[in-house]
Order: sequence, then C-alpha cells, then structure tokens
Amino acid sequence: MKKKFFASLMAMVMVFGLASCGGSSDTTTTEGDAAEGGTGGKIGVSMPTQSLQRWNQDGSNMKAELEAAGYEVDLQYAGDNDIPTQVSQIENMIAGGCEVLVVAAIDGSSLTTALQGAAEKGIPVIAYDRLIMDSEAVSYYATFDNYKVGQMQGQYIVDALDLENAEGPFNIELVTGAPDDNNVNFFFGGAMDVLQPYIDSGKLVVPSGQTEKAQCATANWSTEEAQKRFENIISSVGYGPNGVKLDAVLCSNDSTSYGVQNALQAAGYTADNMPIITGQDCDKPNVKNIVSGLQSMSVFKDTRTLAEKVVGMVDAIMKGTEPEINDTETYDNGTGVIPSYLCDPVVVTVDNYKEMLIDSGYYTEADIA
Repeated sequence: MKKKFFASLMAMVMVFGLASCGGSSDTTTTEGDAAEGGTGGKIGVSMPTQSLQRWNQDGSNMKAELEAAGYEVDLQYAGDNDIPTQVSQIENMIAGGCEVLVVAAIDGSSLTTALQGAAEKGIPVIAYDRLIMDSEAVSYYATFDNYKVGQMQGQYIVDALDLENAEGPFNIELVTGAPDDNNVNFFFGGAMDVLQPYIDSGKLVVPSGQTEKAQCATANWSTEEAQKRFENIISSVGYGPNGVKLDAVLCSNDSTSYGVQNALQAAGYTADNMPIITGQDCDKPNVKNIVSGLQSMSVFKDTRTLAEKVVGMVDAIMKGTEPEINDTETYDNGTGVIPSYLCDPVVVTVDNYKEMLIDSGYYTEADIA
C-alpha cells in the first residue's frame, strides 16, 4: 500500500507542478478534441481497439464523464489491438503531461516497460477492466466482478438444463477469450467452478475433449476466430439438428458467442433448436439475437457505472485523497495485490432486456430493432 499512497501524494504535487505542461496527442487516433478550458488537469485514457462495440462505448463514456468533471482528456485507441501502438501512445501520454493514466491493456503483460516512465514521474495508473500485470506503476484497478460474471454464465446453464434434477447426460462445448487477457482467468475460472462438478460426474460431457483454458481460448476475442474454431468442432463431432445433439455452449463474451451462433446457423440450427448459449457485454447484435431466440443470455456490465467509478477514482487521486475501493484481496498483478473497485454485473435475457437495457437508457428500441 505504500506505493499506492506515494502515488496519490505525487499526483497531488503534480496538479500544481505539471498542470502547465503541454503535450500533443496523436491526432490520427485521438477520439475527439480535448476539453477546452478543463481546469482539473490532463488525463490519459488508453483503450485497446475500436473494432469492438464495448470499447467504443467505454472510451466515449470515460471521455464524457471526465470532461464533465473539468478534466482535459487525451483518449487514444490502439488501432485494432496493436500492442506497439498502445505502448507508443502511453509513452506519449506520459511525455505529454498527463497526470493520471487510465489504461485498458491489450496484453496485460506487455506494458511493464512503457509504464516504468509513469512510475518514475509518480503518475498514478488505473488499470481499466483488464489488470495490468508485473508493473509496480499500477495504483488501482477498476472492473466488474469478473469471477461473478463466469459464475453467472455457468449457473445459467445449470439452471436452464436443470442439472440438479435432470438425468442427462448433456453435451456442452466451451469457448473463452484472449489468452493474454487476465480477465479470462476469472471468466472461465468462475464458470468452470460451477460446471466442473457436473463434468466430473458425467452429467455434462464435452465431446470435443477441449476443456482446458488454452484449448478454449480465442485470440483477441475475435468473432471470426471463434466461428472458425466452432466450425471445426461441429465438423469433428458431427453436431447438427439431425446429428449429435448439442445442449449448451459456454461463451465468455458476446463477440465469441456471435461467432459460435454464426457457425451453428451455417450448420442448420435455428431459433427453434439452438442450444443454450451464454455471452457477456450485451452488444447490440447479440441483444437482437437474444430477442430472436438465437442467444440465451448475456451478462450486462453497464460501462456508464464503470466510467463513473473511474472518474471518481481520478478525482480522488487528483485531490490527494484515497479512491473508493471494495476489494483488497483478489487481484495480484505479480507485484502485489492491487486495490480494486468491482462493479456488479447482471444477467440479461429475453425476459428482462427491456428493463435493463432500454428503460435504463443504455439503448433505444431502434438500437436493437
């Protein structure tokens, strides 16, 4: 905790000592113009990609919240999950006078060297949604309860198949995300902690034999990669409406889930015979598929809530006070446990999507029509 307290003190000093420092943003990747007349200091926000809907929303929410709080914002997207681009952008933020960095890492282990400059200048770093590994520069972590996300997905499958009472066996396949994203350990781990006892007992069977995290991983959470892998599984096992019965697919997020659904539809599945399929993020195409019956559920992580909490963290750091945290035990990045704030996720299905997504103002009816 000493390094966290020191980072907060240094941030307070930098409000006075660095507020006048200028710095140019990479205009080819900066989203929008910096807030004019921001009196709170300059904040760097690094997002991994614009190719997935959720990161566009996270970035725009963060920028709007920080600007509303009076800060100048340097928001950068690292191309399409390009690690060297993200490293360069972060280095430019450090050199350009940013006083706090909010970083959603592409690869949680690739930023150690880049963030060393932040540590040397006493610039606090908030890891956003993905824990940055092996870096003492990380002061705080803000995310959703990602272990709980996995548990929700696993429990949904347990309940939907009535595994406590049904005789079985039931066929299931497993799909998770990028192996270099630390969150996969929590998503997949949480789900498997729920499902593994049923696999061990034989009530759940994985006909492909692919049960290890590395076997189930999807590079960059890519829809296309998930689709290709699942097409191979369908072919090798013989799944189909008139072939081997597939009862459920655990998918750790919506982009991989969408790829699985594409593969299954190409194999002849429809809303009438689609297996139980999980997801996460409530991306618009996936919500449409939930409504039409092609996807069973998605775990909703309201990025407006996360942005609000991170802005509160930034504000506390800049004022020299301790940010609100609610977890000091779970997230060890290899240099020690990182003080964290975990937001609560919720399950969205066809039964409650209007209440959770439309009535809350997250989407409009037209967004998912």
